[in-house]
Amino acid sequence: MNQSYPLRIVILMLTPIIILLLGCNNDQVETTTTNPTVQSEYQEIHRPQFHFTPKANWMNDPNGMYYYEGKYHLFYQYFPDSTVWGPMHWGHAESTDLVNWDHLPIALYPDSIGCIFSGGAVVDVNNTSKLGTTENPPIVATFTHHDFKGEKAKSNDFQKQSIAYSLDGGSEWIKYKNNPVIPNSEKIKDFRDPKVVWHESTQKWILVLAAYDKVKLYSSPNLTDWEFVSDFGIEGDTRLWECPDLFPMKVEGTDEYKWVLIVSIQKDAPNEGTATSYFIGDFDGKEFKSEIESQEWLDWGTDNYAFVTWNNVPKEDGRILGIGWMSNWQYAQIVPTTSWRSAMTLPRELKLVKSEESYSLHSLPVSEFQTLRGKTTAFDAMNITDEKVLEGTFSASQSELDLTVDLKKTTASSFGIKLQNGLGENLLVKFDKNESKMYVDRTNSRKEKFSDEFFQNVHSAPVDFGEEKMNIRLIIDAASIEIFINEGELSFTSIFFPTKDFDTISLFAEGGVWSIDDSKVHSLNSIWKEKN
Repeated sequence: MNQSYPLRIVILMLTPIIILLLGCNNDQVETTTTNPTVQSEYQEIHRPQFHFTPKANWMNDPNGMYYYEGKYHLFYQYFPDSTVWGPMHWGHAESTDLVNWDHLPIALYPDSIGCIFSGGAVVDVNNTSKLGTTENPPIVATFTHHDFKGEKAKSNDFQKQSIAYSLDGGSEWIKYKNNPVIPNSEKIKDFRDPKVVWHESTQKWILVLAAYDKVKLYSSPNLTDWEFVSDFGIEGDTRLWECPDLFPMKVEGTDEYKWVLIVSIQKDAPNEGTATSYFIGDFDGKEFKSEIESQEWLDWGTDNYAFVTWNNVPKEDGRILGIGWMSNWQYAQIVPTTSWRSAMTLPRELKLVKSEESYSLHSLPVSEFQTLRGKTTAFDAMNITDEKVLEGTFSASQSELDLTVDLKKTTASSFGIKLQNGLGENLLVKFDKNESKMYVDRTNSRKEKFSDEFFQNVHSAPVDFGEEKMNIRLIIDAASIEIFINEGELSFTSIFFPTKDFDTISLFAEGGVWSIDDSKVHSLNSIWKEKN
């Protein structure tokens, strides 16, 4: 870091360190969120207009997501006293449509056992836990208690799994009197992020958690008494695993079911830093089995981490829905936002697709997202040979671009999309037919470099150019781009922070003609309203 900070920022950065020294027990403290600029809330530079962000201060992993009585609940790692990471709480928001979000009071505070790290939540519809009733089933959250004092003492058992429950749908939470429910008997330093799913065949709850370089699986009839059943990992892997999620999925167009294990990796992802991966396999209630070499990447970009799914989505809906943290631990704490830090990806629907060779997990924004579309600018078929600026009734920094490419007629060796502003800052999305790759280049997205890791590399992903058509869908918010190729066969998420908003979208081709059959740009409305 070659940047000096004003005193106010230095104080904010020191705040979590001071609290760590004091310990984590503030269960009775009503910490309020700072809000220095009420009149300009949600209008700050770089503030996403249709991605979820906290009103103020630090946010990371999504946690404890479930659907109940018409509402999707989203919890998240939250530090209400600073814009950098500190003693973790569970922030809380809810939505009826996965698009518009209402902020709710903090759900879980640190206590005498520790701070509240990541986890999940389930609707215990049959009251197996006996924490509610059949008529009023409890919502049961599983989370990691992190004891900073134990960590400082180098005890290595400072992370344990605990539960809390709600009897009013998720507003008020009661911590279980016999926490922790899974002690750290093996003294594993990184032992966290429990996520629970119901296993119908064995009539038991299954909990998966990250244990450094693998996951551990536990089973329980009641959510309070847990038995270890198995491990799953890659022999020789030394990367840190986090935020696992295990669930069954129906293969598209068939009656076949497979089990999906999502695992976030904290280093050495395809484009360095953090990313979310997955395995496809089978699960019998005890062991998850998968061909190890089948580990794949849910998103090839640098900024989709800790992606996990919602519990209790209605059967008549039938979708697998999830969301990720839109950042990367390489630079998350120093990106140039002020009153808040971090956003979530758009909520996405997952689909399991089988080809002749293998299974793959596709992801696309939920269909509800289309309700944000405003005016649409449609273009006639185009043959691009150099660079063409797109003009219409849309903002480059808040829009959705949908292109259908004719690959048979396209002779260009490379082609792509450029976002730019009058300062010469830009972001490039480039497709290279010769290399069978796509690239996202944000190295010139901001003149003032706040992080070497953020700006030093051009990021890439493999792309198949062998089909007749290619669909490219780009969703651009104030400081992010989410790219979906061929209906979610490949997704790529990247954040950026130009000095001024990008105000121009242009298409370019190199070494020939880029043939586009169909192209539309949709303007997108903001989700933030005065009620928030």
